[in-house]
Amino acid sequence: MHVPIAVFLCDNGSLRPAATLGLRRVAAGLAKRLGHPVLPVSLLHSSGIDAVRLEGRPADLLEPAVEAALARGVTSIVVLPFFFGPSAALTEYIPERLGARLQAAGQGEVRVAASLVRLDRPEDDRVGRVLAERVRALRRARGWSPGPVVLVDHGSPQPAVGAVRDLVAGQVARLLGEPVWPSSMESREGDQYAFNRPLLAERLREPPCDAGRVVVLQQFLGPGRHAGEGGDLDVICREAERERSGLEVAMTEPVGEDSRITEILADRYREALESPPLAQRPPL
Repeated sequence: MHVPIAVFLCDNGSLRPAATLGLRRVAAGLAKRLGHPVLPVSLLHSSGIDAVRLEGRPADLLEPAVEAALARGVTSIVVLPFFFGPSAALTEYIPERLGARLQAAGQGEVRVAASLVRLDRPEDDRVGRVLAERVRALRRARGWSPGPVVLVDHGSPQPAVGAVRDLVAGQVARLLGEPVWPSSMESREGDQYAFNRPLLAERLREPPCDAGRVVVLQQFLGPGRHAGEGGDLDVICREAERERSGLEVAMTEPVGEDSRITEILADRYREALESPPLAQRPPL
């Protein structure tokens, strides 16, 4: 088996310190499970956070971190995406950018693991189980009886990401034994992106999700501009409540730091070791 020398846990990036600090905690837990250091990195944005707000340690970005590893003579790298589904970041951006870095370095191998949810393994319902438990826990804490559940993801121009959301919503519905209504936070305009709809704001204005006690189940891994208190999702929910006097919405928390998510990441790491490396591409 090919044993990697450098392992990176990579999210999309955020300007909110809580997102980077959370990613670091996940990376630390994963490192303990793997018995190997795991460096938390972001694709974009996070390097703009003042290091003072990150416990004195600046955030790392993926490309510079990979370049630094190759310059140190690292010969094998595994990138673990902290993503639910196969977004363009995984299928296009990372392969293109890192493939060019490999070409420029003239040595080394990079393997990119699969996302947390694999459409070719619909029987793996671990993410669905984590989310279903969040619904049950929220209801217990509030003393709520079953009512509408709206699952929301970020939204994506990639149909496969929408398919992941629908797959997970179906898993949660089966585990809860009740309907789950999928939605996205946002979408590009155009019929080709209709798979993202209805948006959360639209879903909360349509029966049966426009009245009574509604759980908004966040398919988000960490807090940031969108998820968490005061984020975009919170604003959408509060606006819907103001419009509908009989509507009460409660949101679950992001799930990235759940130990079962770390377990999935460990599996994706082991799978990546057996996968072919990225092809080298012409320098950018």
